Amino acid sequence: MSSNHVNNRNRQCHSEMASNYLPIINNKNNNGHVSQTSKLTSIALLVGSASLVLTGCQSNPTASADVAASSTLMDFSTANPAQSQRQGRAFTASQEAQAERYAQLFNQEKYPNTEHQAKAHLLAAIRQHLATEHVAVAQANYQAVPFIDADSIDAGSSSLLRTIIETYAYQPEGMYDSSDDEAQAEARAELAAVGVESNKCNENEDDDAYEVCVVEGINYDYDDAKDSIESDYPSDYDKSRAEAEAERKTIAAILAEAGENEPASDSMYDTDDYSSNDYDSNDFDSDDYDRDDYDSYDDYGSGAGGMLSGLSGLNPKKMAAKYEAMQMAKQQAKTEPTNSEELSMSSTGLIGNILTMFSRTPEQIAASNAYQYQHLTFNSVSQYNPKQRQLQSVYSYDYATPTISSSIQVPVAFDFNKSSVTVDPSAIMPIVALVNPENTPLPSQMASHTVSFGLPDSITAQLPPAVLYDAVLNAIQSSMAELAPEHFSAVDISGDAFAKEVGATRAVKVYFGSQQGGEMIGKTLKYVTKSLQEYVDVNPKKYPNGAMLKAALAKAQLYNKGYQSADVGSLLQLIEAIGPISFNQINYYYLDNSDRLLAKQQRVNIGGDLLGSTTTMLNQVRYDKASFDHHALTPLLAESFGSNAVAPIDGNAWIAAQRQKKDRLQTARYARYDYEDGRLETDYSSDEYDNRYDAESIDESRIGDAKDDNEK
Repeated sequence: MSSNHVNNRNRQCHSEMASNYLPIINNKNNNGHVSQTSKLTSIALLVGSASLVLTGCQSNPTASADVAASSTLMDFSTANPAQSQRQGRAFTASQEAQAERYAQLFNQEKYPNTEHQAKAHLLAAIRQHLATEHVAVAQANYQAVPFIDADSIDAGSSSLLRTIIETYAYQPEGMYDSSDDEAQAEARAELAAVGVESNKCNENEDDDAYEVCVVEGINYDYDDAKDSIESDYPSDYDKSRAEAEAERKTIAAILAEAGENEPASDSMYDTDDYSSNDYDSNDFDSDDYDRDDYDSYDDYGSGAGGMLSGLSGLNPKKMAAKYEAMQMAKQQAKTEPTNSEELSMSSTGLIGNILTMFSRTPEQIAASNAYQYQHLTFNSVSQYNPKQRQLQSVYSYDYATPTISSSIQVPVAFDFNKSSVTVDPSAIMPIVALVNPENTPLPSQMASHTVSFGLPDSITAQLPPAVLYDAVLNAIQSSMAELAPEHFSAVDISGDAFAKEVGATRAVKVYFGSQQGGEMIGKTLKYVTKSLQEYVDVNPKKYPNGAMLKAALAKAQLYNKGYQSADVGSLLQLIEAIGPISFNQINYYYLDNSDRLLAKQQRVNIGGDLLGSTTTMLNQVRYDKASFDHHALTPLLAESFGSNAVAPIDGNAWIAAQRQKKDRLQTARYARYDYEDGRLETDYSSDEYDNRYDAESIDESRIGDAKDDNEK
């Protein structure tokens, strides 16, 4: 029955093709002398008809699929038990196969794809790594590259933020600017005032021979003042009318295209209309002028201005016109190098000069790599003990060239069980000596080269650092487990030299952009808050109602319900989109066959268009014992925090001794205020003492000076 259906369908397709071909063939035979256009039209119709017919005739696969589908359907038209059972088993098998196929597509727990497998391997390696004692050796190098590659399509283009800033600050010569009007008005007022004073002097018969008048100790000459003001505003006096007219026409044309052609500023003011005789200095009374009222008036602005008056320059049409004028000026500056400095100094203003100063040229970037980054490394060795919650490290900032070598080494150890941090203060001793020279000991006076500081009991009683340490550690692991699998990818390490050095068999790449980094921050904060809340709930006696930590956690939980972790990532994306900086992080984790973490390579890129460059930090971390034992910083780590190390100096006791010394000096200073100039009261008679220390004869200035010294 199915085969008859297929044959009928094929015959129907052939008949359709024949019916479509025949009219065209007959048409061609009957019209042998048609034009070339008709022939082309016939050929096009023939090809199109054949394509449509062939498309509709691909019925064999569909028929086969229909046959396969019909074989699994239940046939209720016949009452044959054996056939029904056979069809039932076929139907059940078909449904199971369909469910299995569907599960293979979406059930990543049972059928994980490569991304889920990479994520599972990495999470297992990180959990194992943080739960076991291990050592680490790290080395970081730096390199700077231009933010936009020279061969990129974006080469020569500015970022949107920089374009907006430069366009807003750009002021073409001849364009109307209200600040110029205010400056010129002040200058003319000053000129008028000088003219009035000069006229007063000329009216004096005793001063007929002099044109100079002394006003409040300042010599004013009317002609000199006028010449000076004219030189300060060359657009009104010195500029030729031909140049001014040309500039006005250029600006007017640009503004006309934007739909807003404004008159030039110099057309609104005419020096001939301003008469100095109309200004009377006697009308101005300084006593009636209230500066405080004027300042408060400026804060609010006049009319429709005020604090938002500066936003009037953000009119889209004006901004577009200014942008076109600025681009024309830049193109002209490229063709005429003598105008480039004039463009940056006069037109873009202070903001443009600052942007130009921060932006680095390719030559500056190449010099930084050659003379700085190529010889600069950041090294460290670390030892981690999870059971005792201890982390001991030595960080070294090294710069080595053939002619100079320097190194700053800082040992640091954290003990979360004891709530203490131990550090070698040698690197910061010169700074401490500048701030507090009296209490800064010399290296020879120190019993040990490390100092230990601990948190006060008032803080540890409220929140033990060990609890916070566990909460943060678990939060990081849980947050990474919730990241989408597409951020984890298995990479081919067959050509990776670093992977061969550490003996890795697989590697997992994890990308942390602004979105992923913000999401990690949001999830970590929520997990830390949740863990601390569980700790508080388990210890109700320690944290009764009204406790500071309990109230703070309740408020944090309340605010955590108002946002999702992805919102933090979106916020960072927004900052990166409109801000002057972009940041992303790429991590490569190298594992062995047993999912043990062998090494990590971290690449951090920080830069932006305003800076003109992107700085890359490449940090390689090895977790093998051999590299740790042979490293140059390992002896310093053992000397600082090893079993044979000298006990560190108690930093809390050192700070307490300084405070006690300061309190004693202050008490002694106040006690000296009651002394009688070093002589006892018994050396004088009572009358002489009363006369000498009469209440009215006490020098109050001494007490005031002493109090001032104490306050200092």
